[in-house]
Amino acid sequence: MASVAKTKKRYFWWILVACVAATGAYYFFYMDKKQSNSDLIVKVEQGDFEVLITVTGELQAKFFESIMGPDMRSGVFRINELRIQDLVDEGTIVNAGDYIAELDRSAANNVLRDHEERIDRQEVQCETVRMDTTLNLRGLRDDLLNREFGLEELRLRLEQSIYEPPATIRQIEIELERAHRALEQQRRLYALREQHYKNWIYDVERTLNLMNRQHEQMVEILKGFTVRAPRNGMVIYRRERNGQKRRTGSTMSIWDNVIATLPDLSTMISKTYVNEIDISKVKIGQEVRIGVDAFPDRNFTGIITAVADIGEQLANTDAKVFEVLIEVNESDPIMRPPMTTSNTIVVSAKTNVNYISIDAIYSQDSIPFVYTANHTKQVVVLGEANENEIIVEQGLSSGDQVYLNIPENSKNWNMAGEELIVIIKQRALEKKREQEELERRAREESRNERNRNQQRQGGRR
Repeated sequence: MASVAKTKKRYFWWILVACVAATGAYYFFYMDKKQSNSDLIVKVEQGDFEVLITVTGELQAKFFESIMGPDMRSGVFRINELRIQDLVDEGTIVNAGDYIAELDRSAANNVLRDHEERIDRQEVQCETVRMDTTLNLRGLRDDLLNREFGLEELRLRLEQSIYEPPATIRQIEIELERAHRALEQQRRLYALREQHYKNWIYDVERTLNLMNRQHEQMVEILKGFTVRAPRNGMVIYRRERNGQKRRTGSTMSIWDNVIATLPDLSTMISKTYVNEIDISKVKIGQEVRIGVDAFPDRNFTGIITAVADIGEQLANTDAKVFEVLIEVNESDPIMRPPMTTSNTIVVSAKTNVNYISIDAIYSQDSIPFVYTANHTKQVVVLGEANENEIIVEQGLSSGDQVYLNIPENSKNWNMAGEELIVIIKQRALEKKREQEELERRAREESRNERNRNQQRQGGRR
């Protein structure tokens, strides 16, 4: 009996401990969660407010000299692409005249050999034409000389025939006239043949001279297949439109024969891309805070100098972006192409304004409002926003408390500040009109551009 009582007492204490643990767990998980929900409240802050856009970019030199391959646009080689057979490492410091790259000569050498064979054949043809001309004209000259002697012989016969019968004299006269006409015909034929052979010789010699000049051009162009530095500097690889760098093994068009560049590192720019959602906020002249990823402790400033009018789609992305160029105000030897930069564009900066977390803003029928600590749904007139916060122009004051989350039983809360709805709708209407005006101008400009193109095409016809 004593053991049974002792066992029951032990069970009693275990049950008591389990109940206390369950009560503690309930309090910890439920009450703490409830408390945490009620603590999702923030205050309206007052102070300076900045609208920022942060994008990554790549350092480039504003001014640079291109290292060019040979100029093959004359078409003597009839080659459209060149392959880079060898190229010095990017970042190499070179002096004027130093070796930079070697281009693949195999295709050009084949064209040169074929051209030299054609020159040999053309030289043989020139010599053949000269010999044919000499032989043919010599035969014609001999024939002219023989006819002149024959004509002189007939004249002598005519002079000696004064005692001959008239018929005989007439016969000699006729032969003399016939020989004279034949001589004149032969002289005209000789002149025509001589001009023909001169033209023939001129044509084959002109072709040979042209081929020789082309050969000289080819030899001179081939010298450019060994590329050397035009001046002192640091070699930076040329970047293709797809973002890939030209390096050993790359091919390039003869119409874009820049192999690398020698940048002027005294003035740098950061080339970046802004997505189509934010590009309307970016303007020339805006200030930019620039950081270089390789040197996180160094900060620089810059200014936007160019914003692309037409967007593009970068490789391996679906988003449309616009190119933006930022000129760095400072000059520092640590900045080298193509270092990665972090660019913070200051779209606008305001002082002494009220702002709250953007997560506290809710909307009903396009009317923004917040849940206040006074258990009301307060209508607010909003201003500019950045990534995390938004300006409250009307409806709240500095120090007011609002919920980040939707409070419990907030469906029964009253709406306050309904007089601000008129202002909100008026602003929305003005914004819509501005957007429609911009679209109208864009359509009008597009129509005018089409008309100008049609007029230019009509003028050419």
